[in-house]
Amino acid sequence: MRSFRRPHRAGETTDGYRWWVLVVTSVGALLASLTSGTLVIALPDILRDLHTDLFALMWIIIGYTLVATVLVLNAGRVADMFGRARTYTLGFVIFTAASVFCAVAADATQLIAGRVVQGIGGAFLMANSAALVTDAFPRRELGRALGVNAMVVGVGLILGPILGGWLTGFGWRWVFWFNVPIGIAGTLAAWALLVEQAKPSTNRSIDWAGSGLYLVGLMGLMSALAFGGIYGWTTPWVVGGIVAFAIALPLFLVVERRQREPLLDLDLFRDRLFTMGNLTGLLNGIARNGVLFLLVFYLQGAKGDDPVTAGILLSPLALGLLVLSPISGALADRYGSRELATLGMIVTAIGLAGLMTLAVDTPYWQLALWQLVIGAGSGLFNSPNTSAVMGVVPPEKRGIGAGTRMMLTQTGFIVSIALAIGLVTSAMDPKVLVAIFSGAQVGGQGIDLDPFISALHIAFAAGVVASIIGAVVSAMRGEHRGWDQRPSQVGERAGAA
Repeated sequence: MRSFRRPHRAGETTDGYRWWVLVVTSVGALLASLTSGTLVIALPDILRDLHTDLFALMWIIIGYTLVATVLVLNAGRVADMFGRARTYTLGFVIFTAASVFCAVAADATQLIAGRVVQGIGGAFLMANSAALVTDAFPRRELGRALGVNAMVVGVGLILGPILGGWLTGFGWRWVFWFNVPIGIAGTLAAWALLVEQAKPSTNRSIDWAGSGLYLVGLMGLMSALAFGGIYGWTTPWVVGGIVAFAIALPLFLVVERRQREPLLDLDLFRDRLFTMGNLTGLLNGIARNGVLFLLVFYLQGAKGDDPVTAGILLSPLALGLLVLSPISGALADRYGSRELATLGMIVTAIGLAGLMTLAVDTPYWQLALWQLVIGAGSGLFNSPNTSAVMGVVPPEKRGIGAGTRMMLTQTGFIVSIALAIGLVTSAMDPKVLVAIFSGAQVGGQGIDLDPFISALHIAFAAGVVASIIGAVVSAMRGEHRGWDQRPSQVGERAGAA
């Protein structure tokens, strides 16, 4: 057996093993990012082929993310109990099997069910990826390693829409069939190469009460934001969703404080860097994650572009992320995360403000420019912020720490998509919107698109506000340091240098 297969303590791995960990986790990152891009491009075809509506369409998108978000903390807990390598491998198995189910789904209900199961696999992948990399790499190299992971995500985000457009030409089901060989390769690589490094936790409890409250609160908020525009903001069940969120969130925090082994380890939030980094990640998700979805509406609906063309035109959105993620990660290792992450949020705000000038006849070079700026902001933000957050988590809690980070990031994604749907459907008759989006009325011919464009501007403006708030929060995070350092020690070391 090769030397890199021997168990190691966290942060004390051989060079060979740590780079294999990076390869395996990058395969998972590639799978997740490709799936996101290919599915979004295929949505109009799914809408048309399965004769569904916006309600079902939203659940096809959100069902995966909602389940993954709610379960990612439990997945982190399971990883701490039974091993991160084992549960990461299990995530590949579940995700791949669910992709097969989605590919053969006969109707929207079955497709939503398949996406929910995909979310279970996604939770295991998301909860362990950053933790495995943090275990394998020393603190001085962590930003660079996470930057490589983020660069792979950038590649997937660029290729996803283009690949999705091409695969949709053979039928939308190929969007899911394409996941299968990647998932099988990831499963075999994780099983053969990954070893357990952290000592498993002796606790075997799962916080079901906390999980239930979080699910109720998040589903209530998501439903209210997404469907308020379709059914009316004063509709009883929409108001009920807001009330459910308002009640469930404080109850969740009370339950977590009293639990012996809580779903959300609130003690981690005593660290200012962990708290501010995660809050910034949440705001970053709210600010930018609805952009791809809205631009697919714009290109395939208002502009009448075909899926392949739309996919190519969306590639600048990820190009900045691809180029800057490894660079910003390496810079964070040397100079810290605060300035880079804060700058990333400011650049994202500038890009979103640029998209507020979008019109039906806007030249493509302007759209490409603002996409590139948003991608650059993401590239500057992601790796330094992840490195900062994961670097202050003790090794024995990295599963739950990574789960917390992903839970908040994914919560931002859900809020962003739900808010985007709510704003757009508030501006137009949902039936007209479906006709445009599905291609039944290509380019919105004969329809006044001004309300739709105005709704896009409002959605992008909300992203600008979230980005600015995120920049302020990011600037308050404190010094970049490791889990075994107090803030004063960082200052002492800097002074000694």
